[in-house]
Amino acid sequence: MADKCCNDNNEVKNTCSSDSSTEKASCCSSSQQNEHKQEADQCCSNNTDVTEVTKSEKTSCCDSEQQPLEKTDAYSNDTSDEKMTYQVHGMDCPACAKTIEKALSKLKNLTEVKVNYSTAKLQVAASSVDAFTPVETEIKKLGYSVEPINQKKDYRTFHIEGMDCGSCAKSIENHLNTLPTVKDVSVNFSTGKLKIYASSHEESIMREVSKIGFKAVPDTKKLTQPKKKKENASVIVSGSLIALGFISSFTIIPSIVSIILYAIAIVISGIKPVRSAFYAIKSRSLDMNVLMSAAAIGAALIGEWLEGAVVVWLFAIGNYLQTKSIEQTRNSIRNLMDLAPPEAWVKAGSEMVKKPVEHITIGETIVVKPGDKLPLDGEIIQGESSVNQAPITGESIPVDKGIGDPVYAGSINEHGSLEIKVTKLADDSTIAKIIHLVEEAQEQKAPTEAFIDKFAAIYTPIVFVLALVVMVLPPLFSIGTWGEWFYRGLELLVIACPCALVISTPVAIVSAIGNAAKNGVLIKGGTFLEKAGAITAIAFDKTGTLTEGKPKVSDIKASNGSEQELLSIAFTLENHSTHPIAKSIVNYANNKGTQAQHGELFRNIVGKGVQATINGTIYYAGNPKLFDELSVPLTIIEKDVQEMQRNGKTVVIIGTQQGTLGTIAVSDTIRNTSAVALHALQQSGIKQTVMLTGDNEGTAKTIASEANVNRYFAELFPEDKVDAIKKLQQEGYKVAMVGDGINDAPALATADLGIAMGGAGTDTAMETADIILMADNLDQLPHTMKLSQKALRIIKQNIWFSIIIKVIALALIFPGWLTLWIAVLSDTGAALIVILNALRLLKFKH
Repeated sequence: MADKCCNDNNEVKNTCSSDSSTEKASCCSSSQQNEHKQEADQCCSNNTDVTEVTKSEKTSCCDSEQQPLEKTDAYSNDTSDEKMTYQVHGMDCPACAKTIEKALSKLKNLTEVKVNYSTAKLQVAASSVDAFTPVETEIKKLGYSVEPINQKKDYRTFHIEGMDCGSCAKSIENHLNTLPTVKDVSVNFSTGKLKIYASSHEESIMREVSKIGFKAVPDTKKLTQPKKKKENASVIVSGSLIALGFISSFTIIPSIVSIILYAIAIVISGIKPVRSAFYAIKSRSLDMNVLMSAAAIGAALIGEWLEGAVVVWLFAIGNYLQTKSIEQTRNSIRNLMDLAPPEAWVKAGSEMVKKPVEHITIGETIVVKPGDKLPLDGEIIQGESSVNQAPITGESIPVDKGIGDPVYAGSINEHGSLEIKVTKLADDSTIAKIIHLVEEAQEQKAPTEAFIDKFAAIYTPIVFVLALVVMVLPPLFSIGTWGEWFYRGLELLVIACPCALVISTPVAIVSAIGNAAKNGVLIKGGTFLEKAGAITAIAFDKTGTLTEGKPKVSDIKASNGSEQELLSIAFTLENHSTHPIAKSIVNYANNKGTQAQHGELFRNIVGKGVQATINGTIYYAGNPKLFDELSVPLTIIEKDVQEMQRNGKTVVIIGTQQGTLGTIAVSDTIRNTSAVALHALQQSGIKQTVMLTGDNEGTAKTIASEANVNRYFAELFPEDKVDAIKKLQQEGYKVAMVGDGINDAPALATADLGIAMGGAGTDTAMETADIILMADNLDQLPHTMKLSQKALRIIKQNIWFSIIIKVIALALIFPGWLTLWIAVLSDTGAALIVILNALRLLKFKH
């Protein structure tokens, strides 16, 4: 069976799903499948098709592949070798791991190469540090993405201030890549972060970034946003100079005065873009600073001083407003960082000591007063309170917590003092993991964003060359004057940078992911945000997803005596059992205030029930099979038993060897919020809601009716759930699968989108699916789907708006209706409108 083939934990690996170009229905290339078919056959049963196993891209395909890989943590080579560990994204099956191993083994000076498919980690040993340089390039050639795991803190992160658009990020990357001390660098415009692996000092990196016209600030939790007073002042001063120059041109004041005022305005507003343009050209980049500087200088050369001054002034205003706007999206992560307090009160004997959370270790006891935020994850050892977990799980109603209950950093203690035993360090807390996952998600490019970046990389140089042609060719053929065509060429230069188009997608994605995180939902990247927006059917695992996953007493029927007496005997019998059904009966009796009787000689009858002696009589509680073996007739209760079983309930019969006393039915109850959530999903445009369960037809039909699902599949094994997902896909649906993040791994992997529920409770759920609902319910799922749909609409709006503006601007050039300042306004104005449109996602509420 497939569930025996795959690893015991059934962990869905996120590493596969992060490769947007790899469809979930394919594990690896056909050649790789053939190469490893024999190994897969040995691992998997004959009932499971090899390609079907490999299609579960997020699961470990076969234990036979994993076991030898688990032994690769220790190197066999000399201890003097340098070692490096990488996280590899995009591996679909163990064959992919073998492919990477073979390719890297051919590189010089690498003494050891081990790829662990299960953990998606690559471990490399080399004779020198320089030998690691080609590793990432080689892996990327194979179609995978790779990220070094910074065990020695070689990678440093900086916040970059002053980036106006995506091309600025590329310019910084290109400039830093020219430095011999830099091994690797990446700059993400959306999050405003620089990640660099370099042997140079922090100050040196900051100095190099400042050369290009930007400011690098080391990434710390205490980062405070600098005020943009200088930019603000320069915009006001240059604007005033332009206004004075314009007014003086209508007076008797010599025209040279106006020109001087315009020239000063150009210098004040143009210093930053010109300096950035210099380093962009030096690093072979063609960004907006280059094009705008060329346009302003060109305008001045042909005597259009007013045009040149207005160009740089509008550009400065646009950049200032864009930067202010984009900071709102970046603050969505910084606000998360502020959720947990930096210090905590630690109980040391009879005293209380205040410590930074970084200095608190596992096992220490912290005290949280009413109204305070919890600084660390832990378990309550003293006290009771209502805890507001909204910052973590998105639940609006505080949750009652008592001794033994888990609590999370960032949640708020509503009332009552709590003593909490710390279970996780500050860096490993749930909120820390959320921040890390959200930052990673915002740095990943969605398919639309990646396509636009490629388009922009082609579009900009083409228009740049076209601008040069427009400047030179027409005058050569005596069509118009040099000045006229030079001016039109400058207009083309301004239009050449598709700033609004490039920024249209990432800002929307960052805003949507930030909004989701604030509401207790983790979306692991733009790829999954886009997929969620296109989902038309959602399949749900029944147990623990639609239902509570905990059996509860639903019916009590006494055939001899009162129900109260029947419950008292059942309570006495089941009180010594640890079986979940027994616990549900005990809890029910406790809630009803029922008293247990005096029993003795308790005995567990494996697989059938329990027995005990009460007042000298042996009583039994168990299934019908137990009473058949005791030869006790079930005639009186037979109709009730059949009815309960038909409705999917588990029946516990209470009786003696002389006859039965009655029945107690136990069933898994549907969550209170499930029906409401499913109705909201249908209202949001989801065409099919489907329940998948291993229960019998009767139970499935009852739960499906209560949960308000459109259809259900009953009596399913794990591999049958995969077939159900495929059936929905064949019917033309884009399918999401919702599970608990641990079970149903094959179905989660086969679906177009895997959604795990209850991420706050398990580390596994944080690593499993594409989207994680932090709360242990479906409340936030409708919000997630609507947010994703809204994000897709806004992305499409932004793209079309950006393209239409460019087309209109291009069309207005040749009749001579476009001016340089209108061209700048169309570019920076469009970019600002696109950003503001995307920012609506931060405020989106369901």
